[in-house]
Amino acid sequence: MPSPHDPHAPPTVAIAACHGQGLFEFGCAVGLFAPIRPELDVAWYTTQVCAAEPGPLRMLGGTHVHLPYGLEALEHADTIVVPGWRDPAERPPQGLLDALNRAHQRGARITSICSGAFVLAWAGLLDGRSATTHWRLTDTLAREFPNVRVRENALYVDEGSIITSAGSATGMDMMLHLVRKDYGARVANLVAERLVLAPWRDAERSQRVVRSIPVGEPTRLARLMEWLRRNLREEHSLKSLSEQAALSQRTLQRQFLDATGLSPIDWLIRERVAYARELLETTDRPLHWVAEQAGFGSQESFRRHFRGQTALSPATYRDRHREAATARGPGC
Repeated sequence: MPSPHDPHAPPTVAIAACHGQGLFEFGCAVGLFAPIRPELDVAWYTTQVCAAEPGPLRMLGGTHVHLPYGLEALEHADTIVVPGWRDPAERPPQGLLDALNRAHQRGARITSICSGAFVLAWAGLLDGRSATTHWRLTDTLAREFPNVRVRENALYVDEGSIITSAGSATGMDMMLHLVRKDYGARVANLVAERLVLAPWRDAERSQRVVRSIPVGEPTRLARLMEWLRRNLREEHSLKSLSEQAALSQRTLQRQFLDATGLSPIDWLIRERVAYARELLETTDRPLHWVAEQAGFGSQESFRRHFRGQTALSPATYRDRHREAATARGPGC
């Protein structure tokens, strides 16, 4: 998302904090966007951390924080992050609501983490849109803001210029999603690797794990997932995967569903599509080569599964990525 003021300038992110701010959500936003990342070889975000109320801000745990910017930082930001709100029943400061509305009207992308969705709702930005928040707050959001289409089984909801995420840690999934949209899969994967995070989790998976995984099983499942990522080109079946994991097919299905919200085969297809996206962005190799490297048995299968997850054909996806890279300019 290059700056509208200069198409070759790095995009600007404003992180708006308030009194009672949770340090985890705030720290996740700062930790992802603020560091200088020369290893990425891109014009990385310019980050401004701002106080949406007069400071110093009293954060959770009795911490007091002085922030360098105020609401004026929202006036020119390309992306705004609202990393939580102290009380869903309390109306946020009118100055913050007005600033968010002005930013939205000029085309800024506005995002929230966890209870931050209530700030967007109070501002009227979620009216007529789908949105999510922490699973303990979805009923409250739906009740207090009936014009919002609340999605309780989603890690984050992307409505284009408005993006909301669920519980605290899912903010990282949402922000990596922003990086993937702005810079492509390769850069998002590198950032995830630097942060020791999963590079991608399905936004549509349930927020809640139905039951915990028995002792000993996570190691098997984690090892199987890592092995599959290294062997995407190979042919796999439920039977061969269960043998590789030393689990029964029924147990494997159940453990995958509990851990990822997907069946083993559906998870494998999504990993293949994610790898194919990176290959399309970083190579000029023909589509049949990309399909083969990603483990799809045919180009028809490749196109079908790729379109099912991205709503684009592989060729169109590559063309749009090139157009976006050109618009960002050299070094981006």
